[in-house]
Amino acid sequence: MAAKNRQATGTPATALLSKEGVDFTVHTYDHDPAAASYGREAADVMGVDPERVFKTLVADVDGTLTVAVVPVSGSLDLKALATAVGGKKAAMADPAAVTRTTGYVLGGVSPLGQRKPLPTVIDETALLHDTMFCSAGKRGMEIELAPEELVRLTGAVVAEIGREG
Repeated sequence: MAAKNRQATGTPATALLSKEGVDFTVHTYDHDPAAASYGREAADVMGVDPERVFKTLVADVDGTLTVAVVPVSGSLDLKALATAVGGKKAAMADPAAVTRTTGYVLGGVSPLGQRKPLPTVIDETALLHDTMFCSAGKRGMEIELAPEELVRLTGAVVAEIGREG
């Protein structure tokens, strides 16, 4: 199901996009709690190329929580993420810290509308697409938008941070 610019979906991410006047579409689907990969599930259920669906991961880079947005078809290169933000070392962040800082639950973390906006790096492959998908802030809800808008609204650095496979 897709709804164009419908604020009734009610997440901080969709509220931010509406407030900023960004063109976006919300896609919802029935999330299976047993799904091994939330991002892969989203791509499969929506029938979208996994290279256009991006997962939002949060890492600790030298003591600073940092958002990484990478295609669900691959994985995050932690060393590349650290380099992209001028850091030395990155590790996946503590899940409780992610929820507390972003206001979102794991599997539903959006790069937009976070309780405390974090430094963000978006994999350069996002710019290969007219539109991309990322979490709307709830499991089973994705936002489709122009990658340039996501970069602009998050103040993201664009870098090669994803690994294939």
